[in-house]
Amino acid sequence: MSESAAKKYLTAADAKHISLPWCQVEEFVNVENAGAEDLILCRATFPSGEAHLFHYHPGREEIIYVLEGQAEQWVGEEKKLLGPGEMALIPSGMPHMTYNPGPSPLKFLAILNNARGDEPMVIDCFREEPWVSHFTPIEYPPV
Repeated sequence: MSESAAKKYLTAADAKHISLPWCQVEEFVNVENAGAEDLILCRATFPSGEAHLFHYHPGREEIIYVLEGQAEQWVGEEKKLLGPGEMALIPSGMPHMTYNPGPSPLKFLAILNNARGDEPMVIDCFREEPWVSHFTPIEYPPV
C-alpha cells in the first residue's frame, strides 16, 4: 500500500475481531486494515485458565506486553510470570506459550514484524516434544 493510502491514525472501531477457543483478539494494525508494511499489533484477552499452547511464528519476532492480569509466559523452555507493564521478546521461530493462571482476565498486546511474510503466521508445536511435556494440552475444536 502506498504511503498516501496507509492509515496514519486508527481507532478500536478499525480492529478486526477474531474469536478463538482460548481468547478474543482485536487486530488493530495489519496489512489489510492499516496498510502496515511490516507490523502487526493485536490485543488479546484470555479468560482465567486459558492458554495459547506452544506455537511459533516463522520469520517473525514477537513482543508480548502485559496490560492486565498475569501471564505465565514461556519462551523456549524458560517460563516467567509476567504482570502489567512487563513483556517478553520472542525471537523468530522460537516456540512459546502464553497461559493465564490468574483469577481475572489476562490482556496483552502482541506486536509482530514481517506482516507481509511468505511463511505461515502460526505453526502449532504443542503436541511435540519437549513442548508437550511442559504443559498438558487443552483440547479445542478445530479453528
